[in-house]
Amino acid sequence: MNDSPILDSGILESMGISQAALEEIQKIIGRMPTIEELSDLLAMWESNGRQQSLYGWLKGQHNTVERQEYLYDGTDTTHKDIREPRVKDCIDIAHNIIRCDNCAAAEPHNLFDRHGDLIYMVGDVSTAFLDSEYARKYLHIASEPIKMPSAKEDEEYIDMILTALRDNNMIKSMLQVSDGGIFQALATATAGRCGFDILTCREVRLDAFLFGEEAVRFVISLSEDNDDRYLLKMDEARLNCCFLGRVTKGRVLVDGTDFGDISEYYRADTVKSPSSH
Repeated sequence: MNDSPILDSGILESMGISQAALEEIQKIIGRMPTIEELSDLLAMWESNGRQQSLYGWLKGQHNTVERQEYLYDGTDTTHKDIREPRVKDCIDIAHNIIRCDNCAAAEPHNLFDRHGDLIYMVGDVSTAFLDSEYARKYLHIASEPIKMPSAKEDEEYIDMILTALRDNNMIKSMLQVSDGGIFQALATATAGRCGFDILTCREVRLDAFLFGEEAVRFVISLSEDNDDRYLLKMDEARLNCCFLGRVTKGRVLVDGTDFGDISEYYRADTVKSPSSH
């Protein structure tokens, strides 16, 4: 398939790649990588800030956690066999289910519009994905899982706190997470003018984190200068919040993997089949 040089120990050592990391790369892509692929991978690792070893970062590319049994109603066990996607698999998923044709009409206070601003999610991290656009349009699941109870009072409380912080210029923008999950909310909030670079939570399934539609969650943006004060207010309000990443000039990145330019999520108005991407 390729005519790349043989990857001997000298080449690997010069690139800073351990044997364990090479084996993990082979496991991820299913074959021996080329020099070009290794170079691209190292560039993505560099962009991720080298916050952990290359081997540790690669191990995180495929989340392996226990599935939450409460997601299933006990009568249909087929959902338990749904393979958890890797980060690179989610590029295909995102292009199939995320559509932002009407996002440009969002209110100004819901828009992330400055490169470098911090992004947080306020509320609980989603562990549910079966009752979502992702399940319906990509996995083609028709049966319904257990319905989680809504929490209207919690939603109103979080909205009140965040609106007050926005009015006091502590945060810049806020948008509630709904259809399409966190990924859709972020694509909407950037309105095709900016992108986002985020890290996911390794304690839950990747598809649940990105595309789960669990209620009572918001994404917000703020200046780095206000970060400490914002976190103090979240503590005082006893609200859970999760740092996601930063607003970019236009690229969309998840765990260091390039999902393309934000403009790609503003083109089509129909959902492609998974095989067509």
